[in-house]
Amino acid sequence: MTHTKNQESVSEERKIRYAVVGLGWIAQEDVLPAFATKCKNSELSAFVSDDPTKIEALSQKYGVRHSYSYNEFENCLNSGEIDAVYIALPNHLHCEYTVRAAKAGIHVLCEKPMAVTEKECEQMIRAAEENKIKLMIAYRLHFDKANMEAVEIGKSGQLGDVRIFNSVFTQQVVEGNVRMEKIEVGGGTVYDMGVYCINAVRYLFQDEPTEVFAVSAKNGEKRFEQIDEMTSAILKFPGERLATFTSSFGAAPVSTFQIVGTQGDLRMDSAYSYQGELKQQLTINGQTQERSFPAGDQFAAEITYFSDCLLTDKAPEPSGVEGLADIRIIQAVYQSARTGKPVQLGEFKRQQRPTAAQVIQRPATQPPELIHAADPSGQS
Repeated sequence: MTHTKNQESVSEERKIRYAVVGLGWIAQEDVLPAFATKCKNSELSAFVSDDPTKIEALSQKYGVRHSYSYNEFENCLNSGEIDAVYIALPNHLHCEYTVRAAKAGIHVLCEKPMAVTEKECEQMIRAAEENKIKLMIAYRLHFDKANMEAVEIGKSGQLGDVRIFNSVFTQQVVEGNVRMEKIEVGGGTVYDMGVYCINAVRYLFQDEPTEVFAVSAKNGEKRFEQIDEMTSAILKFPGERLATFTSSFGAAPVSTFQIVGTQGDLRMDSAYSYQGELKQQLTINGQTQERSFPAGDQFAAEITYFSDCLLTDKAPEPSGVEGLADIRIIQAVYQSARTGKPVQLGEFKRQQRPTAAQVIQRPATQPPELIHAADPSGQS
């Protein structure tokens, strides 16, 4: 969908009212500040959390009058105070809360990864369809200028025939963080970080992989008892193309990808970041150009886009099917790592992919002070 000035003016006539469900790190650091200043078509109306300290402090800070515990979620859905929910809960709760919202006729913007299993994703999609609500998965990079320009460069033919993708996405994650939960409930590096690499190669190659081979490793530290310290995967795509990535919770922060064609390559540093600058290095026939893009507020962009979809009755591009496409690959990656064997993927049709036409730029926000929440690296 192209986000035009006319659509933006339509959006500003009425605001979509949201409840944010879950007030952990991602909600406090990024989602709530996005609502506060940069989403003209969106309004923060309610909180759902079991932490009274968070609710009291954040309600006062953001001027939110309505709050509910998790046991009162149905009351929130039926209150008449909201049109949509932003689900920022641990991965294993995404399906349950999406389905409950859908049954109440409330639209859903759900954090990625969409869910833990393909079955859960399908259940979420079915609930949205049966109850005629819109479901979007929060792929913020689908609205990022640097990443979407990379898509256009790949499609343009400047690189020749694009044959190779490789990516490294790593960080240190402290013991006890929710990301350290068992892989069976959506913990581990591939659900949290590898999903970015998988999603990126899918939009850069404009295709779906047919085969996956993966290996996991860990260094014996207690924090990695239940999950992988790191996982590397090879994805085979139609046209005999290969993609590789490594995701890790035990290495210095790195966020890069590179696509290589027969005539040139494009490298992106801080490729998956939402703070600072995203940097492109484009080399064609030995000539290199470098560009930098401000990350801006990617959360404000995705919220603005989803609200616009609701106000203009458009189907959101990063739909439930987009979320399902990644989860089926994540499950195959972990299956291959567990068995030591390649996993064949069935045919998967994906008609709609992100393009530069849906880029929305909003200025960055200073990270706020967190309340009963911490950066996964333990830095705050």
